[in-house]
Amino acid sequence: MPSREADWLRQAEADLRHARNAQEDGDFEWSCFAAHQAAEKAVKAVYQARHQDAWGHTVSILLGSLALAGATALVEKAKVLDKHYVPARYPNGFPSGAPTDFYTAAEAQEAVRIAEEIVEFCRHQVRSSD
Repeated sequence: MPSREADWLRQAEADLRHARNAQEDGDFEWSCFAAHQAAEKAVKAVYQARHQDAWGHTVSILLGSLALAGATALVEKAKVLDKHYVPARYPNGFPSGAPTDFYTAAEAQEAVRIAEEIVEFCRHQVRSSD
């Protein structure tokens, strides 16, 4: 089976672009969700580069399971992104109101910053496995 790490990484970068664009547009909930998606796909690129299967959507668990040097701090930061996976998309993530009512510019900024760190870390891991 061919390795598809380049495809996963390219999509992670596209999702990160979307997160930045949504942040600029004031769509903070979508920015947070896209940041999560960017990080998840970047981590899955590393799994692909190592010829391993990755299942699930919890970035902190996926990243932590790789046991990579230098990833401990990123695992903790990934927990911030993991909290955006469901509530950023579904109104039933809150007692009332829609996600758009609850997400802030500061949360989107933090999510994008964390996703940038994780994508860059994973990009380096994929390149060093070549």
